[in-house]
Amino acid sequence: MGRRKIEIVMVTDSGTRQVTFSKRRTGLFKKANELAILCAVQIAIIVFSPGGKPFSFGHPNVESVIHRFLNQEKTPDDGTSKDDESRDESTTDDNLNQQLLDLLKRLNAEEKRGEMLEKALKTKRAAKGQPPIDQLGLPELGELKSSLEDLREKLRDRMNDIEAISSLLLLAENEPMM
Repeated sequence: MGRRKIEIVMVTDSGTRQVTFSKRRTGLFKKANELAILCAVQIAIIVFSPGGKPFSFGHPNVESVIHRFLNQEKTPDDGTSKDDESRDESTTDDNLNQQLLDLLKRLNAEEKRGEMLEKALKTKRAAKGQPPIDQLGLPELGELKSSLEDLREKLRDRMNDIEAISSLLLLAENEPMM
C-alpha cells in the first residue's frame, strides 16, 4: 500500500499522541545521530513528552553542546581563541567519528564472515547427511559430545608429541658437537 501523506495537525487522542510522540522521537534522535556522524557536527535536542517528561539527545553530549551554545557570544579573557578550542574539539570529534566508522566496518565484516561460516557449516553437515545441530535429539547430541571429546584428546596428544619433538630438536641444536 505504501506511505500516505498525513495532515500535520495535533493528534487529539492522548494515547495515540503518546505513541506518535515515542515513534517520532526515536526517528528524530536517529536522524540527529546520523547527521552528527556523517557531517561531524555537534547537536543537542531536548523534547518534552505530552506528559511533561524531558528527553534529550546530544552528540558528543547535551551538556557540552548547550555550554558551547550559551557561551558563544562571550569573548575569552585569557587570550586563547574560541576558534582554536572548537577546532581542537572538532578534530577530536572527527578522530572519534573515524574510529567509530572503522569499528563499525570491522563489526560488519565480522558479522558477514560469521554468516559465511555458518552457511559453510550447514552445507557441510547437509552434504554428510547430518541434520543441523539444533535439530539433533538427545542421543545424537550425546554421540556428538563423545566424538568431540575424543577429538580433543587426540589433539592434546598430538600437541604433546609436537612439543616433545620441538624440545628434543632444541636440545640437539644446543648440544655442543664433539
